Amino acid sequence: MIFLEFLLKGKSTLELKEQLKDLYNKGFIRPSISPWGALVLFVKKKYGSLRMCIDYRELNKVTIKNKYPIPRIDDLFDQLQGASHFSKIDLKSGYHQLRVRDSDIPKTTFKIRYGHYKFVVMLFGLTNASATFMDLMNIVFKQYLDLFVIVFIDDILI
Repeated sequence: MIFLEFLLKGKSTLELKEQLKDLYNKGFIRPSISPWGALVLFVKKKYGSLRMCIDYRELNKVTIKNKYPIPRIDDLFDQLQGASHFSKIDLKSGYHQLRVRDSDIPKTTFKIRYGHYKFVVMLFGLTNASATFMDLMNIVFKQYLDLFVIVFIDDILI
């Protein structure tokens, strides 16, 4: 599945080079010759920096959905009743801690003017990423859930 490349200009091109270099140096991506190829675009963040986003809508349409339950926010807030102090931990790039199954790596390929690259780690935008990560977090914190730990995907309240 290859689609027309989104045109990048100016700051986006420089940002793309920097983010590619960073992802490659961390071992998160590697060159690909896969026939898959999602588009890359940038979304402006709150303070003006750019976030690279990969449009996996076409891949997500053909992906078998993981039905692992994501907790409702209001149910999680109910667990905070009576709490006056707590610590919040936001796992930076938490999805990148999970490896993509070898047979699925080619499907994560994205195309840019500098070639095709594929992810070897889980990333935001894949339809099953949240459910898979939530499942892992519940396994890790199982003995503490509902006692003094609340988990919502990559956010932890203690």
